[in-house]
Amino acid sequence: MLIGAIEAGGTKFVCGIGDENGCIYDKIIFPTTTPDEVLDKIVTYFSEENIKAIGVGTFGPLDLNVNSPTYGYITSTPKYFWQDTNIVGMLKEHFSMPIGFDTDVNAAALGEQTWGAATGIDSCIYMTVGTGIGVGAIVNGELLHGLIHPDMGHVFIKRHPDDLFPGVCPFHKDCLEGLASGQAIEQRWMKKGQELTAKEEVWELEAYYLAQGIANFILTLSPKKVIVGGGVASQQKLLPLIRKNVQNLLNGYVKHELILKNIREYIATPKLGSDAGICGSLVLARTAFFHAEK
Repeated sequence: MLIGAIEAGGTKFVCGIGDENGCIYDKIIFPTTTPDEVLDKIVTYFSEENIKAIGVGTFGPLDLNVNSPTYGYITSTPKYFWQDTNIVGMLKEHFSMPIGFDTDVNAAALGEQTWGAATGIDSCIYMTVGTGIGVGAIVNGELLHGLIHPDMGHVFIKRHPDDLFPGVCPFHKDCLEGLASGQAIEQRWMKKGQELTAKEEVWELEAYYLAQGIANFILTLSPKKVIVGGGVASQQKLLPLIRKNVQNLLNGYVKHELILKNIREYIATPKLGSDAGICGSLVLARTAFFHAEK
């Protein structure tokens, strides 16, 4: 069975064709511009394929309440052109098939749990550190939802005493995303992260903030696996610094050997690499298809 997958990110959209077993047969990538421009590309791409369902993992915040009049909307996003965009409704105007819908980071967590680093584990979080910061969570085998959905990239953290950077989040300024996202790195240091590889203080400060977020998520959700992905997280020196900082912050309080002795196994990179989100969107599509068949 062929199904479609969409991973909507802050700087790019990824669309793919795959099957219910996670095999990806084709992908295209294009910039995140305006909703109308992006929709035209999506429709052109999927209209040429005989797909049975589409899964959408997108940046948020989102309305995931199927009984809400704004279900399927991207709501109060910092991405101005996408505020209050009915992305599911726009797709339904062109595709009469089941559409699965969730956050991009929940999709990535789902992909990693189904076919990646968290296979066989019923509890995990997936943190992506890129243009922005997002965290998806699976608890007791289910994607975590609530009043809307968790948006852990915007938690409030302790500022480093030497950091005077005000933060880039248009809503909160110095939340986690405001201080540690790729956009924050670029504006604080006036260079992109890939140009700062040799600058140790960049990654020490980054680890200082990201470890605070992860320590808080460990204490709140008690995940059995922490997966860290995204473009910023691909810096090789960053993850070891994060692990060390997390252990220091927890200070032996969470007495589990994964944290005390096997932190490299516990805080890991995505096994699916950059395909975690698109694979998770295939799972969303598969679930929507079989739910509609009942």
